[in-house]
Amino acid sequence: MKKPLIIITGPTAVGKTALSVRLAERIGGEIISADSMQVYRHMDIGSAKVTKEEMRGVPHHLIDILDPSEEFNVVTFQKKAKEALEEIYSRGSVPIIAGGTGFYIQALLYDIDFTETEEDGTFREEMETLAREKGPAVLHAMLEQADPESAAAIHENNIKRVIRALEFYRQTGEKISAHNEEERSKESPYQFFYYVVNTDRSVLYERIDRRVDQMMENGLVEEVKSLKAMGLTKQMVSMQGLGYKEILDYLDGNCSLEEAVYILKRDTRHFAKRQLTWFKRERGVRWLNLPDFDNDRERVLDHIISEYHMETGRDNTNTQNACYENNAANSTDDMQ
Repeated sequence: MKKPLIIITGPTAVGKTALSVRLAERIGGEIISADSMQVYRHMDIGSAKVTKEEMRGVPHHLIDILDPSEEFNVVTFQKKAKEALEEIYSRGSVPIIAGGTGFYIQALLYDIDFTETEEDGTFREEMETLAREKGPAVLHAMLEQADPESAAAIHENNIKRVIRALEFYRQTGEKISAHNEEERSKESPYQFFYYVVNTDRSVLYERIDRRVDQMMENGLVEEVKSLKAMGLTKQMVSMQGLGYKEILDYLDGNCSLEEAVYILKRDTRHFAKRQLTWFKRERGVRWLNLPDFDNDRERVLDHIISEYHMETGRDNTNTQNACYENNAANSTDDMQ
């Protein structure tokens, strides 16, 4: 029998973190973060990293495991997530993938093979130099010529992924988008429950703006100053994340703080749109439109748990760690 796997995803700021924690409390789960930024230590505010208080005693994996100078990519995520899955299954717990990086989720869900080509250090260095000298748009235009599907899916600022797609095409003569599509057609080794949480666009954009304002109040500028003092630069993968590259531009004198905040809010809204476009293309997705539940997160949880129990034949709500039950009893109604 396939092992169960629950996925809680959706656009940024929709409320995935709290929902996944409450779900873990209810069914005895452990959470694996599918976030490209929360893996980094010292990057808490800009990544909207789940806090110890928000974890509520629920075990979390792939949080604070790398220094910001280290590179994190889909291959690393897949390897570490699979290791975490085995640990979770060995304890008889339910793994819950929580986060908004759709490519990471896809890679884990369908066990996509990334081993067909080797890294070409010389080519990558040439492409990185070209991006520094002429801007990332030049690389993205090259990708659009070679692989329009990948160019449509990868933002031009994601230089690492653009170079990877170009490298794959150069080495194989094939589009990496076609390769990934072939990999995606494989059957998942898991009995998965792939939930995408969504809400009205106006509400989502309001939540995004509010989150950015909260980040500023919580000290995002100071956090980026500290990272800069550690020697981190905009060329590093970690500093290309939303919230970091914008504030770094401000600190480097390329724009005012007001402009940086405006760009951050705008680009985060654009990012949320791209996330939704990605999830709409995925197979086996179950949409959770919050207004359909009168925005009642408890009703959303009941719906997820009902489907999980019905389709797996499992009802372990009362048999898992007692601490989850204690935490759930102390829960608040505010699920951000």
